[in-house]
Amino acid sequence: MSKRLDVADLSAYFGSFTALSGVSMTIEPKSVTAIIGPSGCGKSTFLRSLNRMHEVVEGARVEGKVMLDDEDIYAPGISPVDVRRVIGMVFQRPNPFPSMSIYDNAAAGHKLNGLRRSQADMDDVVERSLRRAGLWDEVSHRLRSAAGRLSGGQQQRLCIARAIAVEPEVVLMDEPCSALDPISTLVIEDLIAGLKEHYTIVIVTHNMQQAARVSDNTAFFTIEGTGDPGRLIEVGDTSMIFTKPSDERTEAYITGRVG
Repeated sequence: MSKRLDVADLSAYFGSFTALSGVSMTIEPKSVTAIIGPSGCGKSTFLRSLNRMHEVVEGARVEGKVMLDDEDIYAPGISPVDVRRVIGMVFQRPNPFPSMSIYDNAAAGHKLNGLRRSQADMDDVVERSLRRAGLWDEVSHRLRSAAGRLSGGQQQRLCIARAIAVEPEVVLMDEPCSALDPISTLVIEDLIAGLKEHYTIVIVTHNMQQAARVSDNTAFFTIEGTGDPGRLIEVGDTSMIFTKPSDERTEAYITGRVG
């Protein structure tokens, strides 16, 4: 069952530099939330803060709270590894393990997280995740082939299968279509629409049309100037954000006047 994320007064830092300041918003379960805004406004930093990937960078830290239902993922004693199993991430460029088989890529999350399964159970996990990622029919006859032989779009769907194989509650996607051709992009967008039946999804995108197509809610971030922190300007129902935004800065960005 997917869960809600409640972000309260979240700020993110790289050393002494404030990358993101005072973000508060709710991300509803079984929905797609798009994060939009100009380059450098902290979109990816915000996304990485939602599963503690931000702190992987030396000197990086956050302040504020990220609540997964009623649990603060930054509370003392909470394991970042456990957080990243429950809140998975798909990156901008497809990053399967190229020399590993399709099967082993789909199963990698279980092995990396030390989750033990019988062979029969693992076979079921791999098939289920590949089906949910819309890839099973294309690869079921060659599961032992190297993942590096797949097309870019197929590799990205394999990465999605790898992320959902461990049954996360939330799936984060950082511009998952930016390296793909238009046809592969539409396949991924259709896939996202189906995945929200099972997961809470947050997607960072530079593509306004994509945000309008795939998301239920949209959050607009911006930055006032070089060296200033990124800030959340408004968040709401996607149709309202794109037709009647409450802030003129949102309208200026969506209509292409700035950004």
